[in-house]
Amino acid sequence: MLQVRDLRVRYGAVEALRGVNLDVREGELVALIGSNGAGKSTCLKAIAGLQRPVGGSVRFGGEELARSPAHRIVGRGIVLVPEGRRLFADQTVLDNLLLGAYRRRGTAGRTGLHARAELAFARFPVLRERRDAPAGALSGGQQQMLAISRGLMALPRLLLLDEPSLGLAPLLVRQVLDVITGLRHQGMTILLVEQMANLALRIADRAYVLVQGEIALQGTSQELLDHPDIARMYLGRRAGATERPRAATSLNHAKEGL
Repeated sequence: MLQVRDLRVRYGAVEALRGVNLDVREGELVALIGSNGAGKSTCLKAIAGLQRPVGGSVRFGGEELARSPAHRIVGRGIVLVPEGRRLFADQTVLDNLLLGAYRRRGTAGRTGLHARAELAFARFPVLRERRDAPAGALSGGQQQMLAISRGLMALPRLLLLDEPSLGLAPLLVRQVLDVITGLRHQGMTILLVEQMANLALRIADRAYVLVQGEIALQGTSQELLDHPDIARMYLGRRAGATERPRAATSLNHAKEGL
């Protein structure tokens, strides 16, 4: 579904992405992990059209979108749930949901849009209780639920999730990740950037490790969970301490080491 090739992004003289290659197949949940400043959010913004790349290709369903404006990309079915939620704080919960569907209204009419909102309320019942409250009055966890729901209102074919657990209490993290897992089981295609690498790898099909703007490792989630460098650098384990035998024979290396 998504094919990214040699994607390069600069911020002035700083090269944030240096030839990133990644693929997401239909129905997959793919994780992109790495340390702060590795370029993970930049990668999602470039795919979503919020950051114009200086080189490379972003093909979605065979169509080149690398230099398309963000509103056109949303119209094609790629929807970003950004880091930090970015809600309309002075608008109600319901209005935020309806605004999320702006580029994908189709012929549904207001009745159809409210039917989509009802699905969001069924997924997160607390949002139903706060439907007339301004989004800025919600707790951090409720705001994240609203941000995900707003993204789903656009009927994404590919959902880009940027740090959905950021700033949430552990119980809310588990709830949000359960929702993401549920979307995957429903057939949603997801590219997930997540600071909690252990949790991301446990719900994803495959993953990429981004280091200083380049893909350093890629493989199935289990292969990366078993990799000693990943265990040491991102999962808080000492190499060789508790991990299962290394599955290096099938791990695809984009470069040697991390």
